[in-house]
Parts: sequence; structure tokens; C-alpha cells
Amino acid sequence: MGLFSFFKRSGKKVAEDEATPTAEALKKEVADLGLDAEGVEISVEGDTVKLAGAAGNDELKEKLILAVGNIDGVAAVEDNTSGAGSEPVFHTVEKGDTLWAIAEKTMGNGSKYQEIFEANKPMLSHPDKIYPGQVLRIPQ
Repeated sequence: MGLFSFFKRSGKKVAEDEATPTAEALKKEVADLGLDAEGVEISVEGDTVKLAGAAGNDELKEKLILAVGNIDGVAAVEDNTSGAGSEPVFHTVEKGDTLWAIAEKTMGNGSKYQEIFEANKPMLSHPDKIYPGQVLRIPQ
């Protein structure tokens, strides 16, 4: 359980007509990414997305948090999913960051950038396609 902050005006735009995406738009985005959100309820209150239910495992839970959090109009994700997992480790991309630099900073070795890339699939399609404000999952 936790509350995770995101840059509200950064990320993929899924709601053309609205400042904040609807729960349906977020569910569609999660499904389009191929993430199995069965058993997880997604709701939206203001600019906060709430996740509840059972996510299955820590990796899926963290990917769901990032999939809905890295959407334009979302400022926070409140995780109320069940499970006795460890606290996720996230990193917010800053201007000039590369996956190599992030791996060096968070994992102590830049050559581990591929692990960060793999941990963030399918949200990342290429290691060079990251942007300031994006939140990435750091594998432990």
C-alpha cells in the first residue's frame, strides 16, 4: 500500500477531451499494454488513480502503478492492492538522464541499464525512449 506521485502534465495522453483520464480510458491503456489487471479495480478521484484488489505479484502491481501513473493528467496513484510485497523502488527521469546513468545511480553499475529496460516493458519500447518526468521501475 502506498501513495506514489507523478508529474501531472507528463506522459501519454489518453483522454483527448478531459484534463484527467477516466477509469475506462486507463483500463483500456492497461489492456493495450498487455498487462493482466484481472482482480484489480481502477478508479479515478480528481487527479488521483486508485488501485484496489489483488494484483497477483509485485512485478505486475508495480507495472500497473507505472502504467496508469505515467499518463497525462494523473498526479498520484494510491495503491490499495493486497499482497505482502516489498516496497517498490521507482526513479523519476530527470532532464539529461539515460538508462545507463540511472542504472549507475540506482544499481551501482551502468551496464545494468538493460535490466531497467526489461523491468519497464511493455511501457518502454526502446532504451533511448525515456522522457523527463517519467517514472521507471528499478528492479531489486
